[in-house]
Amino acid sequence: MNASAFPERFLWGTATAAHQVEGGNWNSDWWAWEHDPASSCIEPSGDACDHFHRYREDIQLLAELGFNTYRFSLEWSRIEPENGEFSIAALDHYARMIAACREAELEPVVTLHHFTTPRWVAARGGWANAETAKLFGRYVERVMAQIGDQIGLVCTINEPNVVATMGYLVGLFPPGERDFSRRTAANDTFIDAHRRAVEIVRAAGPKVGLTLAMSQWVTLDGGEEAVAALRDPYEDVFLAAARGDDFIGVQTYTRTRVGPAGQLGPEDGVETTLMGYEFWPEALEATIRLVWEETGHVPVLVTENGIAAAEDHRRIEYVRRALQGVRRALDDGIDVVGYTHWSALDNFEWVFGYGPTFGLIGVDRATQERVAKPSAHWLGDVARSNGSLGLETS
Repeated sequence: MNASAFPERFLWGTATAAHQVEGGNWNSDWWAWEHDPASSCIEPSGDACDHFHRYREDIQLLAELGFNTYRFSLEWSRIEPENGEFSIAALDHYARMIAACREAELEPVVTLHHFTTPRWVAARGGWANAETAKLFGRYVERVMAQIGDQIGLVCTINEPNVVATMGYLVGLFPPGERDFSRRTAANDTFIDAHRRAVEIVRAAGPKVGLTLAMSQWVTLDGGEEAVAALRDPYEDVFLAAARGDDFIGVQTYTRTRVGPAGQLGPEDGVETTLMGYEFWPEALEATIRLVWEETGHVPVLVTENGIAAAEDHRRIEYVRRALQGVRRALDDGIDVVGYTHWSALDNFEWVFGYGPTFGLIGVDRATQERVAKPSAHWLGDVARSNGSLGLETS
């Protein structure tokens, strides 16, 4: 592939989530879940990457590598630690993070909810309680009132389909339930919360959208009904809710094979990652094309894409092929506004702890020393050249 430059002002970035990197987010449902012996978590998050205190050096490192965008999340449990009690200090902290991005010439892409929910909200029924949408709206109003004019792009909720499915149907995320009706209730609440947030954020000025966990669905003979049954509550209801947004965040890692009996594992002979996913970078292009059609041509921002890899050269190969797919989508007229790699740092990967390494930057958790991997320098060079270098077929 002879890669040509990407569109002017294309966003080249990396991402983190507050709970996975900040450390000490003890007031969230996830902190409680990690410390519950009955949960599926293999270890607690602890100090994580201490990004709460080290964000300036991390942001500066991303800028030096060549990126122009940094996506990070606000921690609701810090900002509103108890019902109706808002922390000015926490909001000021995130305002300083935004300012640090601006100083480093990185576009801040701010996510308002990335998996974690305050304990007091969880105690009231969490996302299966319809009232949570109103509580989320109140939180968003407060955030926008204080820092909304400093942000250009806002993601309302990160992967609500994952939170609803893993928390209320599969039981691996808090609150650990296994009830289809509760998953449906959580879906409804998330959609309501998103629509409320869109209205609030737009009134404050930033562009706004939802991020969704996506998979390339591969239907084996006889699996059509099974695919439809899986897709509808997991993707389709949220794609419908995203119509009319300013953008939709696509978050893709692999494909999903489905037969008549349901979801299948990796195909024999296909390389897998540390997460057990198939090494399938072409899935990103497939999901971009699907989202573009299903949402009626809402602009696409790739808000997450990458792999957990022990061998960094496989990360480079994966991202190269994924970006070649983005280029093909652009060439066919699809409005892709940016690519955000997951993740900036090796971090706390939820129930899997610190084992899976998604980061472009390694972190020694004993010393908190950061070391940029070869993939960080490679992707930074791609970003600095706006995609005109580094994407040739290997």
